Amino acid sequence: MVISSLENNKIKDLVKLQNKKYRDLTNTFIVETPHLVEEALKSNIVKEIFLLENESFSCDKPITYVTEEVMKKITTMDTPSTIIALCEKKNSNEIIGNKILLLDNIQDPGNLGTIIRSSLAFNIDTIILSNDTVDLYNPKVLRSTQGMFSHINIITMDLVHAINELKKKNIVVYGTNVNDGVDVRSIDDKTSFALVMGNEGNGVRKEIQDLCDKNLYIKMNSNAESLNVAVACSILLYELGR
Repeated sequence: MVISSLENNKIKDLVKLQNKKYRDLTNTFIVETPHLVEEALKSNIVKEIFLLENESFSCDKPITYVTEEVMKKITTMDTPSTIIALCEKKNSNEIIGNKILLLDNIQDPGNLGTIIRSSLAFNIDTIILSNDTVDLYNPKVLRSTQGMFSHINIITMDLVHAINELKKKNIVVYGTNVNDGVDVRSIDDKTSFALVMGNEGNGVRKEIQDLCDKNLYIKMNSNAESLNVAVACSILLYELGR
């Protein structure tokens, strides 16, 4: 069977998933491109595959074929993929492990995606997103993670509550502050930590900064004012993971 109607109920529901409200309501989201679909399949979060007619793809999930017109309707990309997967969100609220990254109001989808990839590369156990951070299931975020979002524990939680829980576990919480911090290279004990990264323009909120045990900074050329938050986060995670 090939779906050719834009009025098909399945297609209408997929289009609605471009909206965060509907993703939250249904607890589902979509991923596009063969690579992201393959990564989602590895994590067993795929419910159904939507494949361009005359294309082939092998998996143990239901496959629905669609016309090119329908694929253009449900895609969020300028150049439509040949495959889209309907996926189910992982609903975890558990802080796993002892290497934690907290993100305070990160807004740029590309930044969040890069940070997720770096977190996986440098062995972060859990990423905690503040309630006002860009939605993890935003299509631009998902694409920028290159599928890595499904291979790391990512939860959304009030950061004040999260930090209080971390302190109960005796995990040191590092803030990031250029003016009041220590060189990240001077940290000796890296067996457990929580690192807080802040908003692109405003940094870490004072309420959160005041809860941190110590602030870190990256020593760099004095002619450079600052680094992109994703770049800075990647450097800090690398140094804390050495």
